[in-house]
Amino acid sequence: MIKKLAAVVVASVLVGTGTAHARTSRQAMPRVMAALGDSISSGFNACGWYVSCTSRSWAAGDYSGVDSHYLRLLAVSPALRGHNLNFAVPGATSAELAAQARQAAAAGAEYVTILIGAQDACQDSEAAMTPVATYRQRIDAALAVLRPTGAHVFVASVPDLKRLWSVGRTSKWARAFWAIGRICPSMLANAGSADRRDEARRDRVRARVMAYNEQLRQACALYGTACRYDGGAVFSYPFTLNHLSAWDYFHPNADGQRALAGITYNAGLVPAAA
Repeated sequence: MIKKLAAVVVASVLVGTGTAHARTSRQAMPRVMAALGDSISSGFNACGWYVSCTSRSWAAGDYSGVDSHYLRLLAVSPALRGHNLNFAVPGATSAELAAQARQAAAAGAEYVTILIGAQDACQDSEAAMTPVATYRQRIDAALAVLRPTGAHVFVASVPDLKRLWSVGRTSKWARAFWAIGRICPSMLANAGSADRRDEARRDRVRARVMAYNEQLRQACALYGTACRYDGGAVFSYPFTLNHLSAWDYFHPNADGQRALAGITYNAGLVPAAA
């Protein structure tokens, strides 16, 4: 359980500057943290060819160039050192989240980050996307695992997959990687097409992601004051092609991971006292 400290200095880092503004308050700082989710949180393709680079993870990474939640919290909570666990799995959907939550609970994680849903939408077809009701049930099940532990939870919104198509559609390299690798066909198939049927399909996939995000917001609210939702910060972030790995033009590179760390930590993620 999280230990209450009488007074600790908590760093709140401004987006893109790395400048810490300290404030003294009664806070509960974690001694163990865990990242849950899919390839984004595992740092997939952020440092090499089709490998997970957990050191580059926006959540639990220890690479200074990313300045993750872990490093920002470590600066004010030395007891956290070395206790940055990453249970995120490339390709994971919401179906795997509860199992990851059980790993985090067993490890005594007091601060847990969740970013899941891109793979629920990135399927071979629209029909194969996870239904919204099913997605919600799985999120609730994972949070039900964490609630008895008293863990503080941060829930990130699912990225805007249509923006991914928008920033990469004019790049022949991006279109080639998407086609050859069959990356997120539900959104990225026929990436160069302006046919109204393709446009309508992209809009429906985007609407599904938005529906997932609304369910994340509601589920986090039901968890209680120990859960923070990012308010759509990740979904709304205007990322560019420069934030994406040149290995697949899908996953965030180190710069993209740094941007994720900044916009999410700045959403008020420092765990509050229980």
